[in-house]
Amino acid sequence: MQTTLPRSEFGNHGAIMPESLINNPMQSKSRVGHYALKRLKPMLEGAEIQINGPNPWDPQVINPDFFKQVLLHGSLGLGDSYVDGWWECEQIDELVNRILRLPSSRSKRFTSHLLSRLRAALFNLQKESRAAQVGEQHYDVGNELYQGMLDQRMVYTCGYWAHSDNLDDAQRDKLDLVCRKIFLKPGMRVLDIGCGWGSFAKFAAENYGAKVVGVTISKQQVKLGMEMCRGLPVDLRFQDYRKIDERFDAVVSLGMFEHVGHKNFRTYMNVAHNCLNEEGLFLLHTIGKNNSLPGVDPWVGKYIFPNGELPSLKLITEAVESYFLIEDVHNFGPDYDRTLMSWFHNFKQYFAARENSRADQRFYRMWSYYLQVCAGAFRARDLQLWQIVLSKGMPYEAYRRPE
Repeated sequence: MQTTLPRSEFGNHGAIMPESLINNPMQSKSRVGHYALKRLKPMLEGAEIQINGPNPWDPQVINPDFFKQVLLHGSLGLGDSYVDGWWECEQIDELVNRILRLPSSRSKRFTSHLLSRLRAALFNLQKESRAAQVGEQHYDVGNELYQGMLDQRMVYTCGYWAHSDNLDDAQRDKLDLVCRKIFLKPGMRVLDIGCGWGSFAKFAAENYGAKVVGVTISKQQVKLGMEMCRGLPVDLRFQDYRKIDERFDAVVSLGMFEHVGHKNFRTYMNVAHNCLNEEGLFLLHTIGKNNSLPGVDPWVGKYIFPNGELPSLKLITEAVESYFLIEDVHNFGPDYDRTLMSWFHNFKQYFAARENSRADQRFYRMWSYYLQVCAGAFRARDLQLWQIVLSKGMPYEAYRRPE
């Protein structure tokens, strides 16, 4: 099954680029393209990246307008040009890793994506009236896709690979780690904010005898999740987190905080605080970034996670003030690299077995790019994965993280 567009379909005109131009992108007639290549080439050489080079992480340029696109539009141009078939790369994940590890790349990120940062600073992109957009665009894209891409439990968050060598076991170990960190006991009532397809709820009910209420803004997740949890004390609801008004023995949130937005962090913590019993624990599992600037990568925000925004530790600690005591912070961000590459492997197998159209090919390229770019960002330590255990300060003895 063909999984990439044939070369004759690349570019705006569907023409095969002359071999001389592929081997020597400097032959591009575009002055902007020439200037862009001169700017990009020294930076890439510092990361041992060669345009049209022999390494699997070397980009193979098909359309020389690629250079102009990247210069003018940054990460948005890089992603769009890949989806359009203007360049190929066998290992996009390693390409991204090498670029992000460059000192010059790290320093420039603070001034890049200005429009995205301004939008996030000026507007509440995650207000209740907009919250369902990510559910409709991303999580409701089709349960069949996620069943083919994820592990057997359909866990769409980072696995825990400390004692595992495969995705199923890594996700089982992650779910078990969460249960042990909140000292889950039979009969406890747990709230799962952003429950997905109910993977945690099902695991906690089956293995710890818990009663779980989960909320999500994806109708598809609720439908399949309730089928998966049939016969268990699990209630999955299509509901915004701001509408929850019940009390629970523990609260967990696995991979949902990335959709909350900095303007709503305090509201989110207030809801969790009001829902948690005095001696309960709240485990927050979230992707994070190394700076506190607002906004998100423009390409990811446009095509993958609309209105998404990654928190920093600084913003999280500010949000929990007067609500929670921070008991434990656990960073296992590099495990997300391995998780994403496992998803990418499954995604390729799933897609190869499908009958697909040219529109499907664009979707394939878009999701392949998304999974590999994110894996590369975690590999470069540009992104983190934190599990943060919070309490109301009761009981008074020291919290001991389970090993």
